[in-house]
Parts: sequence; C-alpha cells; structure tokens
Amino acid sequence: MGGGSVKEVKSKAELETLVSQGSPVTLHFWASWCDASKQMDQVFSHLSTDFPHAHFLKVEAEEQPEISEAYSVAAVPYFVFFKDGKSVDTLEGADPSALANKVAKVAGLASPKDAASPASLGMAAGPTIIETVKDFAKGNSQVEHQAPGLGTGLTSRLEQLINSHPVMLFMKGSPEEPQCGFSKKVVDILRKEHVKFGSFDILVDNDVREGLKKFSNWPTFPQLYCKGELLGGCDIAVAMHESGELKEVFRDHGISLVDSVKSEVSEPAAGKGGISGPSGLSTELSSRLEGLINSSAVMLFMKGKPEEPRCGFSRKVVDILKQEKVDFKSFDILTDEEVRQGLKVFSNWSSYPQVYIKGELIGGSDILLEMQKSGELVKVLAEKGIPHGDSLEARLKQLIASSPVMLFMKGTPDSPKCGFSSKVVNALKEEGLEFGSFDILTDEEVRQGLKSFSNWPTFPQLYYKGELIGGCDIILELKSNGELKSTLTE
Repeated sequence: MGGGSVKEVKSKAELETLVSQGSPVTLHFWASWCDASKQMDQVFSHLSTDFPHAHFLKVEAEEQPEISEAYSVAAVPYFVFFKDGKSVDTLEGADPSALANKVAKVAGLASPKDAASPASLGMAAGPTIIETVKDFAKGNSQVEHQAPGLGTGLTSRLEQLINSHPVMLFMKGSPEEPQCGFSKKVVDILRKEHVKFGSFDILVDNDVREGLKKFSNWPTFPQLYCKGELLGGCDIAVAMHESGELKEVFRDHGISLVDSVKSEVSEPAAGKGGISGPSGLSTELSSRLEGLINSSAVMLFMKGKPEEPRCGFSRKVVDILKQEKVDFKSFDILTDEEVRQGLKVFSNWSSYPQVYIKGELIGGSDILLEMQKSGELVKVLAEKGIPHGDSLEARLKQLIASSPVMLFMKGTPDSPKCGFSSKVVNALKEEGLEFGSFDILTDEEVRQGLKSFSNWPTFPQLYYKGELIGGCDIILELKSNGELKSTLTE
C-alpha cells in the first residue's frame, strides 16, 4: 500500500491479515449518513499523506457488522489504532487534534532521517488539516460535547470542572478521606505516580454525579481525567499504572510532578491490592487479613453472623446483599479481637461492617445502601463478573417479554447510537407500531447474554411475543415487502 492512500477493508480476514503484518495501522469506522464521518474522512486522508509508512484503513461500520462488533463500535466516527499487531488505543467522535496526535503516537517516524510531519511534531495537526476542519470544529464543538439529557448550563459546568486541573479525579470523598475502596485505590496510584491532581467529591453534588455519568458515558465512580479526556475508572487506572502506560500518558501531556520527597511523606504505604498496610501490623497478621479479605469474591466483616446480626448496620448490609441475591461469605469480628483491630489499620477504615468485592474495600452500610439505591451496586457487581440477582436466562426472558414488540438496540429510540438501530426505530415508527426498547450499551451482561440466548451475534434484535424476528436487514426487508406490520400484530 503506497503512501497517502486509504484502503477500504471488505472483510474481517483481510483486516486481520493487514494488522498481523506488524506495521502501524489506523482503522476508521464511518457511516455514509454521518456528517462528522465525512469531515473526519478528510482529516484521515491528509494524515495518510503525513505518515506514508503506516496503513490507513476504512470500514463502513454498517456494511461490516462482524468487524464493528469485534471492536465494540457503538458510534461513528470511531478509530482503532494498532501497533506490532495489537490494538493499542481507540478514539470516539470527531476530534481532529486527538486523531492527529494518536496517529503520530502509533506511527511515529519510520527512521530518524525522515522529515518530521506536522502531526508527529506534537502539534495538533498540519495546516491543511486545520483548514479542512476549522469551520466544522467551530460549528460543532458545542454539539460534540452536549450529552443527551443535559442542559447547556450543566454541560458547561462539567466541562469547567473536568478542565480545572490537568489531572482531575471525580471520587467519593476526598483524597485525605476517601469514602470507597475504589476511590482510595486511584488516589494511592496518583500519589505513587507523583502527579499533582485536583479532585471533586461527587457525594456532595448529585447534579455533577448524575450529569457526569451521561456526559462521559461512564456509569461508575471514580473517574480519572487527563487534560480534559476521560482515562477511565479504577480498573483502567490500575492496569495503566501497572503497565507503565499511565506514566507515559502523563509525560506525553506534560503533567508536572510533585516533589517526590514530599509526596512520599504524605503517601500511605501501599500493600498488595492497593490496600494500605502501614508498618504497625506484623507481616503475619497482614497476610492473614489479606487471606480473609480474598477468601470470597464478596466478603463481609460484620458483628455477628448473617442469620444473627449483632448490630443494626450489619443487619442492613446483610439485607442488601440478600435483596441483590449475592453470594457472600462473612467473618464475625466479635470473635477475634486481632482481626477486628487489625482490619481497621490494614484498610484505613475505622468502623464495621466492612464490605469487600474482589479484594477491594467498598465501604460500610451507608455507602452500600446509597450504591444500591443509585443502581451502582448492580453495575459494580456486573463489572467484576460477580453473579447476582436471578439467573441471566430468567432475566433475559423477563426483558424480552416486557413488551409485545421488544427492541434490543444501541442507544434509545430518541437517541440511537448506531445506524442499524436508527433504521429499525424509523421503520417501526413509520408503521405506527408501539414498542419497548432496551439499550444494550448500558448492560454488558445482557449484551453478551442475548447473543448466546438467541444465537444471534449482532444488534439490534427485534422480538415479537417472546420470539426473535431478526436484525436490521430482516426488518427492512419485511417493511419493503409490506409485511412488517402484519408480522408484529398477528
């Protein structure tokens, strides 16, 4: 493939062959109906000239559902970056500057003798690109960041908060007093990285808490941002820290470090799993506590036993776990003073009960109750792969039967997140059909479970009276034959 050319990929096999060769590859998922795709296409074409040694590939997302599904494409434009045969980064949305910088990062310069291209010099983009997208960016910057369901005032406030510090953490509690184990772990990581960061306690402002979930399309907290860009939550921060990638991201963005001596003074020593294990505990006791915490995916340290709780707070937590139908083990701290006192120091949490999920301290009864009310507990359990609630099959059957005509789609009928879903919604509306819907992007368990349950690998999926009718192609075919209405009302 010569320099400056963009190749249209026609099959998953072709893509895999090109990627496996090991050269840098940037893959652009686009759609003919999407204006932002067309604008980014011009940028993409210019970049292919800037980086003649890299491969620039295009996939029409709707024509190649197998490839789109493989890379979890939920909206276009969407870019996947490959290096040495592996996917190393992604970008969603129309952001020319981010695209240029990410391409420069994976493609770099083929050899030191090559002239540096505009993008690889770390500038946002070359003059041609800037010219191409200037008007587009001006006209669309507000639209791009306006999440559905958020007012302009709140959107603007969230943007200000996110950009108030180069590294910004939205967490439960404060860095000095985190109110959940996940938040505590990210604070510990940032201290180990020696970076200055700002923080915001989402427990004190429900508008920010709920708004940020929509704004960033990220359902849980903590959320970590760097120069206005969401890096992710606790699991992602941990993985990036352990792989050294977090250090690289901070370095690439010119994030200033705090004085390491001062930082070490203020930083609690961290034991395995990010739980602080200060020197006051013997290795033997630390090891025993760690073993107890990890003895079950969900572990409850309480007063008394689940069948006979010895305090109201412990009873409340047992009730919540039972309501969510979570399998858990418990330890009665009244029977072992060493564990009771040691755990307070080990986890830096002074009261009981204490709930741990996969070795991470979640908190006590108040936090668990709040997480249950907000729906966050269900999300955390799902993210950690912990079975809860009724069996998945029973849940899927219940969802499918929740409306005579039921559509499982990406996004909502008012705001579809992919062209296929959009086409099916329009077809149903044009026929005047009432239907229920479920956004599979909000629930990974349902999304993956439904593929196996119905033996149908892609979305959207339309059901009538509990039976699968099919996906986008079948629905459009039924409509063009004049059979859609009769099929869904017989």
